[in-house]
Amino acid sequence: MRATSSCSPRAPRQFDALIGAGRAALALGDTQSAAGFFGRAEEVWPASPLPQAGIGAALAQDGDPRGALQYFARALQRGATQSMIGADRGLAFDLLGQHPQAQADYRAALVGRDVDEARRRLALSLAITGNKEEALATLTPLLARRDPGAMRGRAFVLALSGDAAGAKAALDARMPGSSASMAYFFQRLPSLRSDQKAAAVNLGIFPDAATQHASAASPAIAQPPQASSGAPVDRIGSIERFLTQAPSQPAAPAPSAPPTVAPQPEPSAVASTSLPTRLTSQTTSRSDAAAAPARPRVWLQLASGPNAAALPGQFKRLKARDREIFEGISPYVAEDGHRARLLIGPFRNSREAEIFAEGLDSVSIDAFEWTSQPGQPVRKLPAE
Repeated sequence: MRATSSCSPRAPRQFDALIGAGRAALALGDTQSAAGFFGRAEEVWPASPLPQAGIGAALAQDGDPRGALQYFARALQRGATQSMIGADRGLAFDLLGQHPQAQADYRAALVGRDVDEARRRLALSLAITGNKEEALATLTPLLARRDPGAMRGRAFVLALSGDAAGAKAALDARMPGSSASMAYFFQRLPSLRSDQKAAAVNLGIFPDAATQHASAASPAIAQPPQASSGAPVDRIGSIERFLTQAPSQPAAPAPSAPPTVAPQPEPSAVASTSLPTRLTSQTTSRSDAAAAPARPRVWLQLASGPNAAALPGQFKRLKARDREIFEGISPYVAEDGHRARLLIGPFRNSREAEIFAEGLDSVSIDAFEWTSQPGQPVRKLPAE
């Protein structure tokens, strides 16, 4: 990528770092931070379609499909292609109940950057429109390599097709006992409108605010979204993050009164006569989720040493070199014996970590990739 001639010499690396950070935030479900990164990337390179596409993806994942489509339209005006935005614009169309348009976008994205996510979302969309066999066939390439997201997606396809028993069996085969808290979800799913089905399986938004449902991530009850506080929502979709921890208990009983739902932005995310409930974890915060991942996570290591207590000060000094690059970035610490590592992340993959590392290099900050293993504690440092 190259910025316009009016940009500073380090602008291309800064732009790539911001886009990479936005995509990493999307992968974590932190749509607010993602939109912030993409907005700053647009300031660096206004003519690029990537920031507009990124903000559109963030709005779609946040349940605002109409707002998302406006940004996707701007991305197309700036030179984006259907294969570039299809995986995310398809989600917006699905949330509006416009499933043929969604499926066309997903198919176009099968040759794009987000091919696996496009394939998972296409399978769900096909199942929503009653094409069970084609949906399962769509997942076959991913299932052949035992992709966890596809295995969980298969459970959703079966549930959408009315096979709750098959969906439970599919989850239990992946993680024994994990289906206990999903029984109500699987039973109700076929009776929803098609747009509500899309919101449920992709975003974890269920259209029954008065009833609590078990989270797919832990044996906890559902809570309303934290829209007013700005805190990211730990949802059961996207499929890639669904069931990262095994539930072993049934859902907690519903309280006597429905929970209060924070006001949602306009236009309304998904048309419904009741306020949406997002299936979330009651006890697992983002920092706790990072502390006990179910799969390896990719980080960037900024520093290390024997004294973990010194690392917050080290991060503060590094951040002072370029506060814009570190805007919205939280530090983490991993301790292993007598060694402590100062980390940022996690990133979706090595490529996005590399992009952000290049941005750090532009302000003379060295960083290298480090991978935490399943169960390895990584704790978030307190805010400044």
